[in-house]
Amino acid sequence: MTTDDQPYDIVVVGTGVSGLYQLKRALELDARVIALDADEDLGGTWFRNRYPGARFDSESYTYGYSFSREVLDTWRWKERFSPQPENLRYLNFVADTFDLRRHIRFNARVEAMVWDEATSRWTLRLPTGEEIVTRFVVTCIGVLSKPTLPKYEGMDDFQGESFHTYWWPSEPVQLEGKRVGVIGAGATAIQVISAIADKVGSLTVFQRRPNWSSPLHNSLISDAEMDDIRQRYDEIFARCAESPGGFEHTPDRRGFWTLSREERQAFWEELYQRPGFALLNSNFVEIFMDEAANKELSDFVANKIRQRVKNPAVAEKLIPKDHGYGMQRVPLETNYFEAFNRENVRLVDITETPIRRVTQDGIETFHEESGQEHFELDLIVYATGFDAITGGFDAIDVAGRDGVRLRAKWAEEPATYLGVMTHGFPNLLMVAGPQSVSGSTNFPRAIETGVDWVTGLLSHALKNDLARLEAKAEAEREWGEAVKRAQHRMLLQNGKGWFTGYNSNVAGHEAGKPRYVAYWGGGPKYAAQLKAAEESGYDGIEMG
Repeated sequence: MTTDDQPYDIVVVGTGVSGLYQLKRALELDARVIALDADEDLGGTWFRNRYPGARFDSESYTYGYSFSREVLDTWRWKERFSPQPENLRYLNFVADTFDLRRHIRFNARVEAMVWDEATSRWTLRLPTGEEIVTRFVVTCIGVLSKPTLPKYEGMDDFQGESFHTYWWPSEPVQLEGKRVGVIGAGATAIQVISAIADKVGSLTVFQRRPNWSSPLHNSLISDAEMDDIRQRYDEIFARCAESPGGFEHTPDRRGFWTLSREERQAFWEELYQRPGFALLNSNFVEIFMDEAANKELSDFVANKIRQRVKNPAVAEKLIPKDHGYGMQRVPLETNYFEAFNRENVRLVDITETPIRRVTQDGIETFHEESGQEHFELDLIVYATGFDAITGGFDAIDVAGRDGVRLRAKWAEEPATYLGVMTHGFPNLLMVAGPQSVSGSTNFPRAIETGVDWVTGLLSHALKNDLARLEAKAEAEREWGEAVKRAQHRMLLQNGKGWFTGYNSNVAGHEAGKPRYVAYWGGGPKYAAQLKAAEESGYDGIEMG
């Protein structure tokens, strides 16, 4: 069934942070454009993740778009690290400012895409059977858009409320007096636990692997500070563009070993008191590449945890032993460790006391020495992460040239050119795709760079009436090697975080094999790579 016989020039898939900006830029071209979104409204991550405590861990004024002076001069950030409801209002404000909503179709999940070599067109199929034909597809599906659940026996038997944080209900969830279990210890779990510990009757945290975390130091933004920020926006974004991580925080170049241990400790004490990712991104570059340097920093953060958690045994359970600070995605927290000092909060280490099953009224665990224990619960929160970066693509049946499936091509590891295109799938462009920098930097700073480059390529194709754009196999191979070289310099290559494509809730990931899904050369180097590709006349792309 087809409701629109005239092909589009560009279809944008997704209307989160990247999709909205890509839609806005695509509409500037002399082209027929539409955006499709699986949800009932725009916002992507900030529409879907409504759980308590969800907020930026980038400074708000560095997370917002930089492309519009009108938006910069009009929008007022209320907090240094803005919460989810305000973030969703911001994205709606941007969409309304540029009248984007009328170019979006909601409840339009793309379940399949098929390339037609004869016509150089993509056909996108929706669950209704409707088909949409277009010359170019730009995916803006986000790096964390496919939530994953564990596989515990009896999960469907639980009679209380239970859901993944990604599917937190839009209507209020009653927490007061409830017996709540949270499964997980990553960034989302840390935000949830911090937000609800003082509200629930009891909170049981089922932790498999602890994660490093350091203080967020959120605060309100006064009118005077907001006026100052508006005056400094050019300076702020220029600083972000120079930072490997896309933040205001930039590395300390003095050299780890040029300072005494006492000087380093004093420096870290200062960074620990600063807001945001200062401890991670304003630190010495050696912490990412030198095991001894990273261990010294990890010991410093571990001692902070011991100082903040009253029970020494619990403190040790909250300190990671399998990776150093910054070697996986570092969550930022507000009174997270203090939550475990509360009488109504209990930590269960499920590596020692595994979850055996979910029952009708709770969770059953087993310990070799103490035996079986049952936790009666009213609510179970699965903060169990995502099939990151490639998961959103795997959810769509993408058939490229000669019928080759994208998920089959990427079964072992993703292969792309610049994280934007993949050989064998012409006219398919990806914003924040695998092997781009988007998984490892301040997201909007990375996506604006990516969207601008994609828009330039689309403009070139439309102006020159090019029917077909395809990444060359050799260019793809060379980019893959560049990604691996960049990551091999980093200690995190052996980590078990989503930065390397690891998630033990996803089949095939149990061994923790790194999948090289992000380019770790940093934002400025990635932007330079894109610029060089454009200045070469897009030498890595076959055009016709």
